[in-house]
Amino acid sequence: MLDTTESLPLLKVILGLIPLLPLLAALWIAIGFIFSWNRGESGEKQTSAVALGAISLSFLLILALDVFALVKGLPSATISLGEWLSSGEYHINISFIMDYKSLVMATLVGFITLIVTKFSVNYLHREAGFQRFFMMLSVFNAAMFLMTLSGNAILTFIGWELAGVSSYLLIAYSWHRDVATTNATRAFVTNRIGDAGFILAIAFSFFWLGTVDWIEMGSMITSKIHIGIILFGFMIAAFAKSAQFPFSAWITRALEGPTPSSAVFYGSLMVHAGVYLLIRTESLLIQAPALMVFIILTGLVTIVYAYIVGLVQTDVKSSFMFSTLAQVGLMMVWIGLGWFELALGHIVAHAVWRAYQFLHAPSFMQQVTSPAAPVPQWLNQKTWLYTAALQRFWLDGIADWMLTKPTRALANEVQVFDEQVVDRITGIPSNTTMLNTLSHWEAQQQGKFTVSSDVGKGRGIFGKSLELFAGSLQVLEERFILKGSGEGLMKAVNFLGNYLVRIDKLLTQPRYVLVLIMATFVVVL
Repeated sequence: MLDTTESLPLLKVILGLIPLLPLLAALWIAIGFIFSWNRGESGEKQTSAVALGAISLSFLLILALDVFALVKGLPSATISLGEWLSSGEYHINISFIMDYKSLVMATLVGFITLIVTKFSVNYLHREAGFQRFFMMLSVFNAAMFLMTLSGNAILTFIGWELAGVSSYLLIAYSWHRDVATTNATRAFVTNRIGDAGFILAIAFSFFWLGTVDWIEMGSMITSKIHIGIILFGFMIAAFAKSAQFPFSAWITRALEGPTPSSAVFYGSLMVHAGVYLLIRTESLLIQAPALMVFIILTGLVTIVYAYIVGLVQTDVKSSFMFSTLAQVGLMMVWIGLGWFELALGHIVAHAVWRAYQFLHAPSFMQQVTSPAAPVPQWLNQKTWLYTAALQRFWLDGIADWMLTKPTRALANEVQVFDEQVVDRITGIPSNTTMLNTLSHWEAQQQGKFTVSSDVGKGRGIFGKSLELFAGSLQVLEERFILKGSGEGLMKAVNFLGNYLVRIDKLLTQPRYVLVLIMATFVVVL
């Protein structure tokens, strides 16, 4: 632990500002959109300036840390900004780590996110969702910085989740299209499996190691079984986030979002988050050789899958994506072989090159006039393999059957339960038309509203009793309360009701839902 040094206060400020600045930029853009000072085409300049300014400052601060490390050497220590949570023997600090792994990844994140943010200014020009895109892109920038610099697994997980939420919302950028929302759901549900593994790994680290600090975890002594269980949770999280087999189906569907988000999420940065997570657990992995073999096998299967399926792709972005899967699978092989430095270097080289390819893809599609290359002869002769490649080995259908469809079915059941049970218990009408509001009563007096069914029809003794009781209350409300309230009270209630209806309509709009999500993360952080 780095306790005393002349540079410690300054390091704390710099490390804290790096993820905070993009998060503040996202908050500023959201507030500006709510209060209409950055909406429309006229607000694009301010929105892009805030997003670009925040990521530029963060990148400059990272470069300052790089210079510090070159001049004074790497402290390779966890720098704590203070205690976040404390409960009995468990303590969670707001801590950041400074070693070659975190600085290399943070520098890569800063460089690519700056380029992508700048590229997006012109690419998203005059888009209806311009402000929404830059808000979520800023959230993603903050998430990646937090993920790479965090000194413990808890803060890493917060960055992990923020990146997942921003990814989900940008896949569903064109939310009015069913294809976009369906693909966003596929990505979201699949990654929840990895999140469950991450949470279990954190819990078991607390139970068996007594800490979630990355440096301290490797020095703790416990049984091989405990280490294996902890690592297995981290591995599931890494495989899902990096779309390793059999979690590969969601990532090609995630290309539904705008090209800049595809470049930064699935081409260069977030797809490597799982690899970086396993690199961060190096001190634990070297104690579990069997799991390292499992990582090698997973990487090899992913390489074969991506190579064969990539041969039959005709869309340029899909071809890039399957090539990315193969490269990430190769990084997993390096990790399984214990070549962690090689895996980190591979991340840097591949991320920069793939980001360039994805950003160049729209121009490339305009320039190319020749058809895609034909399928290799050896694959064309094997009908069963060619069919499997076209169907992407049926992973999409399996994932839909096991994950997406049950999730949608559960959502429908919850909606039905809400309408049929919760609404009736609370007295909110669902499908029945009842005289239960002042506006309905007023319309009825003017002959504009008729009641087809005063109350819902009950069944059995209990249902009929409730029906009789509800009818009695309705008569009481209509004849004594509504009629006796007076014209002045009626106007006041109508006036208040109109404003409440307006507020309710505003809160159902997507931008305010995003603000509520942002407020929730601010409270959590």
